[in-house]
This record gives sequence, C-alpha cells and structure tokens, in this order.
Amino acid sequence: MTKERASLGFDDELDAFNPSEWSPRKPKSANDRPKPEAARQIAQASGFQSREPVKEKAVNTQRRRRTGRNAQFNIKAKPETIDAFCAIADGQGWGLGETLEYAVALLNEKYGAR
Repeated sequence: MTKERASLGFDDELDAFNPSEWSPRKPKSANDRPKPEAARQIAQASGFQSREPVKEKAVNTQRRRRTGRNAQFNIKAKPETIDAFCAIADGQGWGLGETLEYAVALLNEKYGAR
C-alpha cells in the first residue's frame, strides 16, 4: 500500500523549469567596487550607522604599583562609596591600598583602636 503525496502547487513551475536557460552571474571584480571613502560618504548620506566598535575611554584606571602591599582585602560596598573612595585616591594621586591606610589612620585618630 503506497500513499500518494499531497501536491504543493509547484508542479507547473517545475515542469516549465529549464536549468540550461540559466547562466551563472559574472563575478564582480575589485574595480567595480566603490572606493572606501566614496562608500563611507554614501553611507553617511543615507544615514547608515557603522557597526564598527567605538573606542571609549577606560573608566577603570590601573592603579598598580610595587608597594610591598601583598595582602588582599575584599569588601562589599555601595557603588557610590566605591566611586567616592576611588575619587579621593585619584585626586591625591594615591593607590587604593595607600588610601585605605590613610583612612584607617584617620579613623584610629578619631575613634581609637578598640
């Protein structure tokens, strides 16, 4: 028992198709392409947005120096506190470890070690 497939409606088109009537397209040569500057001007005129990545200034600056500080101290803080801490360090030209040492010294003066 064989089942006949349902027609998709392309029978007439496939019967009329002759592959010898088709000829491959002639490949474009490098001379046919517009110059990069002309292509850029055409793209700008038509409002095309480039997909090239935009180089942005690095927000996080490296503060590595050889200071003898080799112990790590990880804490969680609010982003505003971290930004303020880094702004103080950058403003004074200190590293983050040095800024922490000054902060601890000031807290010791005010509250004393307990």
